Amino acid sequence: MKYYNEADTRAKLIDPKVKLAGWGESQIEREHYFVKGRAVTDGRIYLVGEESRRREPRRVDYLLRYNGQMIAVLEAKDERQAPDAGLEQAKSYARLLDVPFAYSSNGHAFVEFDLQENKSRELDGFPAPDPLWNRWQATRSDSAGAADLVAEPRTGYATDPLLQPFCPPSRSGKELRYFQEVAARRVIERVVRGQSRILLTMATGTGKTFTAFQIAWKLKKSGWLRKPILFIADRNVLRDQAYNAFAPFVDGQSDPRAVIEGGRFNANRDLYFALYQALDAEDGGAPLFKRIPRDFFGLIVIDECHRSGFGKWNEILRHFPNAVQLGMTATPKRDDNIDTYAYFCSEEPEVYADPEDPSKGTTRPPAYAYSLGQGIDDGFLATYRVHKVRTSVDRDGLHIEDAQVQGAEIYIPENADLRDLYNTSSFEREITLPDRTKAMVEHLAGLLRRFDPMEKTMVFCVDMEHARLAARLLQNEFSDRGRPDYAVPIISEEGEASSWLERFADPDREWPVVATTAELLSTGVDVPSCRNVVFMKPIASPVLFKQIVGRGSRVDPTTGKEWFRIIDYVGASRLFDEWDRPPGEPPPAVDGPRTSVLEGTVLDAESGALIVGASVSARVAANEQQGPVRTDEHGRFRFADLPAGTVRVYVRGTGFRPRDVGAETGPEVTASITVELRRKEASAGKIRIRGLEVTIADEATFFVEATGERLTLTEYLDYTRRKVRGYVPDSARLHEVWVDQGKREEFLRELEATSIEVDVLADVLAKPEADRYDLLAHLAFEGPIITRGERAEAFVNYEQNFIQSHDERAREVILALLDKYRLAGVGEMTDPDVFSLSPFREMGRMRGSAKRLGGVEALKETLDEMQKRIYKKEIG
Repeated sequence: MKYYNEADTRAKLIDPKVKLAGWGESQIEREHYFVKGRAVTDGRIYLVGEESRRREPRRVDYLLRYNGQMIAVLEAKDERQAPDAGLEQAKSYARLLDVPFAYSSNGHAFVEFDLQENKSRELDGFPAPDPLWNRWQATRSDSAGAADLVAEPRTGYATDPLLQPFCPPSRSGKELRYFQEVAARRVIERVVRGQSRILLTMATGTGKTFTAFQIAWKLKKSGWLRKPILFIADRNVLRDQAYNAFAPFVDGQSDPRAVIEGGRFNANRDLYFALYQALDAEDGGAPLFKRIPRDFFGLIVIDECHRSGFGKWNEILRHFPNAVQLGMTATPKRDDNIDTYAYFCSEEPEVYADPEDPSKGTTRPPAYAYSLGQGIDDGFLATYRVHKVRTSVDRDGLHIEDAQVQGAEIYIPENADLRDLYNTSSFEREITLPDRTKAMVEHLAGLLRRFDPMEKTMVFCVDMEHARLAARLLQNEFSDRGRPDYAVPIISEEGEASSWLERFADPDREWPVVATTAELLSTGVDVPSCRNVVFMKPIASPVLFKQIVGRGSRVDPTTGKEWFRIIDYVGASRLFDEWDRPPGEPPPAVDGPRTSVLEGTVLDAESGALIVGASVSARVAANEQQGPVRTDEHGRFRFADLPAGTVRVYVRGTGFRPRDVGAETGPEVTASITVELRRKEASAGKIRIRGLEVTIADEATFFVEATGERLTLTEYLDYTRRKVRGYVPDSARLHEVWVDQGKREEFLRELEATSIEVDVLADVLAKPEADRYDLLAHLAFEGPIITRGERAEAFVNYEQNFIQSHDERAREVILALLDKYRLAGVGEMTDPDVFSLSPFREMGRMRGSAKRLGGVEALKETLDEMQKRIYKKEIG
């Protein structure tokens, strides 16, 4: 009996049954349709030497949609297999795409797994669209809490924003990726059921703003959201990017968008874009946002909410309590953004931080998280290679006594205290070392010349002064380029720096090539072509580190960029971690009655005078803050309705150093404190040391993906030696594996999976002409390094009997194959694509070349024999 293969099973058995259930084969046919063979990822990018390659994308056999909404996946197997043979694969795709139903079929029966109930069942036929949708709907919360946002009931599915189509690529200019669609659905589900605080965590480069636009599109176009939308950012570039992203809302008759700036607010728009600073600008004693009605907005989107800080946006959000508040961040939960997560995730259900270890407590995760690691694994984000470098003073620290012995010039500003020892964290903050910066810049210039001096590069420096110095030194290094703007400091959004930034971000503009900065480029600046991200600035915050790394993570089809380098002079790459591991235990909630009062007075510590108009805030818990309030004419402040316990009080006064103090409160008690502020002193300035001898102490450029280790050249060579010996215990076994094409290719795949790339070894050992076999034999078993040219010459000299045993036309094929080996190695010689190149193209490609040797089998035998003779153990 003849059985259908998988393709025929799909076409002749499964397709008819799915269509019979009411599903169409394309969106054009009907609202409920399926797409076959859909690639849901782009295929992970990986590196071989300096070249990037892609793995196969993940494809779903059938992706089923209900009115455009992903609802199920179906994996097919040939009819000889059991109907559930593809179920685990289907479940994996269903979890990835966040759909509720997974199916497997052999064409004769179907097996369903319901991910909501974690149960499977066998079916004779495939489910119809409406019953499947109704089953999903039954598990979703009703929308009773969102009555204020709901428009008048309408006929059709448009009243459910989930079933409102996304803005099409023909209008938005972009195709939705699966994770953006999942993120949008997760947010809309929460909006519909009345949740008011929502958080999206999506790595830089994954389209947070585009996702927010699609959420707004569905809510507005479905008629679900009647009120205007406010998009808040803290930088002009972020605000303007969002304004442009929402351009599809513009029709031929009107533009619903407005920018809030200059103290002006036009109440006749539907989409507003503003900076925190513009909303908080005071006019007549009241900030602008307080002059906008409290119930004006239906949705407020807070971009980069982790960085903008709890104190900045919290007061604005509290003024609009009835609006849905959607926070967007590119970084996972960490100590330095815990306020953000506590605030926006307060309405999420609690789940175990580690499902396999309940003792680790519970957490409230964001509505959706998509990590940098997931983006790289899916192939939507560029992969990276880390190049770690340390100068001698970063390795050993700067001992002032050693600097004096070297005869260095030491300048100590008035009021500055000179310590005996300084380390990396102090460099360019407390103490300026131009010789260190010069050594780093000279080394970086050498790397750029080796890689490609025209690759776009961002250099992150300690402050503006440091950025200007680094730019000036780099410009001098590349003055031979004949341009005054090879390297420029981009340290503000104004003046000439604004023009530099615009040109630096444009992939069609060559100049400037290098941008040095302190903080400005760390977030929100899209430079997809950026190939090198350089750390000359010590980083302690994992949040800031991930933001900076995100500057290089975008794939750029325009320039062909699929990977980037992290060049790390300050040890910042130690902050890499597993982005998506379960977060730690959340801070405890504050319980108990709110009967405590805290009063206080703010004084000048030196004169004892009252300080009027000081700003005072009281932090009760990670997600709760009162204030800021201003001290009155008696220098006093007061907070009521506090819980008993410790309250952190933050006090700021113009011309004074800020201070935070702890205050103890008790039930039904009024506690009193006095806070003394000291006046700010003129900055002591930085200590400056010139004349130091600074060298590059060590470099580590090799990343072992499986373990996360970053190795020096010596460590990488030792690692390679151990791995090769683990696969082939001696040189005889290596030779046996290498001369068999199938075994050789499998061996190289195993090495590649452990981050061993033989072409990279040839490069770093400065042996580009060496045969890969000889490189491995040399590293693992101390064999001689023999070049491909030497092996090819030996073949010609010692294999004349083999060559002359063929006629002239066959000899031309053999010698042409040998030339391909000489040029690029045995992999090139045995690649079927080689026959599309000259001179084989003129011989009639593979068919014509094989005919000269006596047929395809004869060609294969000839290739096998050539490999054995090229790799004779003795060639001399």
